[in-house]
Amino acid sequence: QVQLVESGGGLVQPGGSLRLSCAASGSIFSIDNMGWYRQAPGKQRDLVASITRGGSTYYADSVKGRFTISRDNAKNTVSLQMNSLKPEDMAVYYCNALITTVELRRHYWGQGTQVTVSS
Repeated sequence: QVQLVESGGGLVQPGGSLRLSCAASGSIFSIDNMGWYRQAPGKQRDLVASITRGGSTYYADSVKGRFTISRDNAKNTVSLQMNSLKPEDMAVYYCNALITTVELRRHYWGQGTQVTVSS
C-alpha cells in the first residue's frame, strides 16, 4: 500500500506563515508530479502548486510570490512554504502524488490538513 501523510497545518494570523509537509511511503517504485490542492467549504478542490520530479514548478495565480513548493526525491517528500497568508487561503490542504508501484501508476491523496487564517 501507498500512503501520503501530511503535517503542518494549523491556525495562523493574517500575514503569517505555515509550512506543510507530505511524506509518501509504501511500495513505491517512482514518484512523478507532486502537488498541493486546497478545498474551502462549499468550493471545489483546486490546484495550488505542483512540482515535477526534475523540479519544475507551477503555482496558481492566487499564491504566486507567496507560496513555495519543494520536494526531496530521496525522501519522497513534498513541502509547501506559505508566507503572507490571507484569510482567503483558509482551506483544507491536500497532498497529491503520481506514484508508480509494481502494480500500477496512479494519483494518491493525503488525508488533508486544515489551514485556518484568522486574527
